[in-house]
Amino acid sequence: MRDLVYTGFMSLDGVVDSPGGPQEGHRSGGWVFQDLEFVPEAWSLKGEEMAGTTALMFGRRSYEAFAPVWPGSQDHAGYKELPKYVVSATLPDDALVDGWGPTTILRSTEDVAALRQSEGGAVFIHGSAELARRLSDAGLIDRYHLLVFPVLLGAGKSLFGRADRDKYMLTLRESQSYANGILKLVYDVRR
Repeated sequence: MRDLVYTGFMSLDGVVDSPGGPQEGHRSGGWVFQDLEFVPEAWSLKGEEMAGTTALMFGRRSYEAFAPVWPGSQDHAGYKELPKYVVSATLPDDALVDGWGPTTILRSTEDVAALRQSEGGAVFIHGSAELARRLSDAGLIDRYHLLVFPVLLGAGKSLFGRADRDKYMLTLRESQSYANGILKLVYDVRR
């Protein structure tokens, strides 16, 4: 069985959209890189993840935002040839980007569940707040890798839904605080 790992940047009030820029229209887009002292060790989680990632998963909008940029990015060179999965009922097959490793479109949550049951290593979900909420509500996320930023944004997409569902517990695997106020939180979902 493969682990599905959500990785992302989150504000203290739970907002995950537009951390690097205003692509999704959030009025505070780019909040990850604004107003905070750069502390290199706060970003060490991203390097650790690259070493443990065997495949990437995106929702349609995140795929469409990342696909034109990441294939040529030196920061993401380690991901270039890895398998990619795009979860979308609407993305046409001819919209996939060439030269960015093998890419498969999964059309449903059931397709994601089947992938999770297959052999292989961890599949990391980047961005994709709506997909992460849907997969979390379906009990398919195994771990969360969060960098929590000391900012309150007041509005925007949340990683976690507000659906009335059974409680589930998390186990803290790792945590670290940094001088600029960023917190690294790595949680396993208890089964």
